[in-house]
Amino acid sequence: MNEQGLRDLNDEIKKKPPTGFDKVKAVVVVLSGKGGVGKSTVSANLAAGLAMEGKRTGLLDVDVHGPSIPRLLKLTGSRPDMAGERLVPVDWHWNLGVMSIGFLLPGKDDAVIWRGPAKAGVIQQLAEQVGWGERDVLVVDCPPGTGDEPLSVLQIFNEKAMAVIVTSPQDVALDDVRRSITFCRQLSTPIVGIVENLSGFACPSCGAVHEIFSSGGGERLAKEAGVPFLGRIPIDPEVARSGDDGDVFLAVAGKSPSAVAFKQVIAEVVKALDNPPAAQPLNG
Repeated sequence: MNEQGLRDLNDEIKKKPPTGFDKVKAVVVVLSGKGGVGKSTVSANLAAGLAMEGKRTGLLDVDVHGPSIPRLLKLTGSRPDMAGERLVPVDWHWNLGVMSIGFLLPGKDDAVIWRGPAKAGVIQQLAEQVGWGERDVLVVDCPPGTGDEPLSVLQIFNEKAMAVIVTSPQDVALDDVRRSITFCRQLSTPIVGIVENLSGFACPSCGAVHEIFSSGGGERLAKEAGVPFLGRIPIDPEVARSGDDGDVFLAVAGKSPSAVAFKQVIAEVVKALDNPPAAQPLNG
């Protein structure tokens, strides 16, 4: 988005203050500088885990070109109802309401071919026109990068927003995550912390975690950038299976290393909801 587009978006936000989430206490925006790091899987399990912990939770999928949340929650083909002028989130379990652009497309294979302003507009509509009601937290699953969608989300939700940044351990992903940290600081968005996903391999037979690739990169970056490290989630075949089948991993997992790691991340996010972090300066 160029400078004029950014000014136009800000003008629109000022003219039409958001009202659809006025009773939402906090917004956790899940970001990733790099695609393919499992951001949507983390978002779905984070939202489900918070709901299972008793938090009144919403999950908003604003990945316009690749909405994965309907499949991950076995909600493909669902359509939201209307209550007055507002869309009603699709119910999952444990008091979790879900909204995705995927619910609004005519067919699951339809491609969305939109430029930036159109994407910003539909995200604002989803924020304003969905009746989220009273929620302790709204988790927002953003597409990778620092483009129109995450920019719109952080500006729309503004002072309610805090970021969870997902990375894999490899340097090629960490380079992009550094940009995500800078992005949040430029927008004065507090960072809850970094999640290192795909960190090692959790053997389903022996239960051990094997370092078949690399690990620890996310933790090193967190220390380097001065932001909290939320935990490492190892590769687990059950995570992939549950995602493909629409069975949220945390809802079916036992005490595997990946399940323990997810629960650690959720516990850290709960702490941040109770004691919100402060935004860091750009040189922080």
